[in-house]
Amino acid sequence: MSTQDAALPKAPHVAGPAPHLLIVRAPYYREVVDGLTAGAYRILGEAGATAETLDVAGAYELPQAIRIAMRGNRRFDGFVALGCIVKGETDHYDFICKATMDGIMTVALQFGIALGTGLLTCDTIEQAEARSGQDGHNKGAEAAVAALLQIGAARHLGAV
Repeated sequence: MSTQDAALPKAPHVAGPAPHLLIVRAPYYREVVDGLTAGAYRILGEAGATAETLDVAGAYELPQAIRIAMRGNRRFDGFVALGCIVKGETDHYDFICKATMDGIMTVALQFGIALGTGLLTCDTIEQAEARSGQDGHNKGAEAAVAALLQIGAARHLGAV
């Protein structure tokens, strides 16, 4: 299924108090990540959730920053990881994509957190732009929906 074929993301209802999330961003491709962020904030706003944003150096630092935030004294109901990696001429792309996604999943599973992932891994910047625009087909919005659904599931199951 292509991005254009997917249903537009819609904010889910989350029972209980308004969720508060941390959006961790790797804004190496600033315009793309700003678009992802706008999509995430749109969904969170529609859901009545609040959020803070934290920028990190690059995609590789996304899981590290989420883990650091969990060690802090501030409470977040969930997290959204946003970034973009565009394939270059070397194997660096493959290593960073795998390490970042493995790190994100490890943190989520090990600590049982609600996490939506909007890390674009694209061959071209044009592909990234198509997935971060304001037309509604926005992977940042999808990541926010995923995080909210996970928060709802955790609350429903009594995990928080």
